[in-house]
Amino acid sequence: MRKRKKHEFFEKNLNGILVCFVIAVPSWLLGKTFPVVGGPVIAILAGMLITLVWTNKGKAESGIKWTSKIILQTAVVLLGFGMNLGVILQTGKQSLPIIVCTISTSLIIAWLLRKIIKVPSNTSILVGVGSSICGGSAIAATAPVIDADDTEVAQAISVIFFFNVIAAVLFPVLGSALGFDTTGGGSFGLFAGTAINDTSSVTAAASTWDSMWNLGSETLNTAVTVKLTRTLAIIPITLVLSLIRARSASKAGTADSSANKFSLKRAFPMFILYFIIAAIITTVCMSMGVSADVFAPLKELSKFFIIMAMAAIGLNSNVVKLIKSGGKPLLLGACCWVGITIVSLGMQHVMGIW
Repeated sequence: MRKRKKHEFFEKNLNGILVCFVIAVPSWLLGKTFPVVGGPVIAILAGMLITLVWTNKGKAESGIKWTSKIILQTAVVLLGFGMNLGVILQTGKQSLPIIVCTISTSLIIAWLLRKIIKVPSNTSILVGVGSSICGGSAIAATAPVIDADDTEVAQAISVIFFFNVIAAVLFPVLGSALGFDTTGGGSFGLFAGTAINDTSSVTAAASTWDSMWNLGSETLNTAVTVKLTRTLAIIPITLVLSLIRARSASKAGTADSSANKFSLKRAFPMFILYFIIAAIITTVCMSMGVSADVFAPLKELSKFFIIMAMAAIGLNSNVVKLIKSGGKPLLLGACCWVGITIVSLGMQHVMGIW
């Protein structure tokens, strides 16, 4: 029976999975060459361009859809192996108030603008969490929870990418103009880690600051630690969103139908539980003296799986629809980004860091 099910699964999905894999490999390699752009963005753009020509995907369609959902969730679980909760919580204490304020700011702005400029609900949520938490990873974790379609995910990723590139180039210049400490990387690292939304751009901006002022990797280490602390916000945000969505679905159903009654078990996104377990395993192992290098292949696999999933999402996206409706999400992303930057700078000033 199992062999039969496996055979049916591969017969149904293998073609689509292979297509996504073939797109992901060069995207992954190009992402390493151009880290500011990153593999996920290259993959999603490649998928969009291919689907303009390849409109009828035939036998590959099922596997592409499977990759965009299951591989995406698996990537989020594997992200947990890059998290030593003890180190993050210990070194992230100073940044925690700033992180809470910037995340709250972005989510509030996204919620308000969704009503004011009529941005679709799922798109506003994805742009809000992507801007405030950790870019593509947060979008990857949130999309399955709110049942976002591939076009909505592609739109959010595109918006986040646009402001990532601007931040990577602009922030070191802005930091110098604002008078950040150039003898140490702590203050600028904290700024980059709280105000830039994607790890690749955080790394690029922090590395540039280190190079500008000959600080070795001091700024980079601070920025990445703060960024990982922000990533932990994926857990409460996705859980709250899943509970809200389940309750809304329950209210929309018939009152006496047990199928529509709220259930924590149904609402809880299991892949987030596995993400937490992976982070706990990593933390326990490192506390026992296991080297972080042991988990490096899993972290790399996570990145590759996100690229594969983004290739699938690109293949499933309606490019024409994306361009036509792109103005409002871009405005939403700009407002979230500016809001986060101002709050990060303001909080650091109040706390005497800058």
